[in-house]
Amino acid sequence: MGAIRIVLAKPGLDGHDRGIKVVARALRDAGMEVVYTGLHQTPEQIVRAAIQEDAAAIGLSILSGAHMTLFARLMEVLKEQDAEDIVVFGGGIIPEADIPALRDMGVAAIFTPGATTEEIVDWVRSAVPTGI
Repeated sequence: MGAIRIVLAKPGLDGHDRGIKVVARALRDAGMEVVYTGLHQTPEQIVRAAIQEDAAAIGLSILSGAHMTLFARLMEVLKEQDAEDIVVFGGGIIPEADIPALRDMGVAAIFTPGATTEEIVDWVRSAVPTGI
């Protein structure tokens, strides 16, 4: 079995990437293959990267308040590209009240401020399939 492959991204206009870099390092240290696409990515760019990288998961970090729009569009693009098998999770400044709606649209998990990297690593290991 191969390592879990994950694309991490910062969609939209959010310019703060320290948190996602910490998460990327933790996932790599746990033996996963991580591609960080960088700041200011569109949902289309993120899905394209995930498909090209044969990623099993996409993780978004959103601090800008545009999480409902950005996650919704990403899920639409995954459907359009017949890539709905890619697990989507995210984190950032996301109100607890919005989490049920995000789950309803297919987002598998949301990690809010205070989540530890250990929690994220453990969740990814249990929820995301490994490569072949």
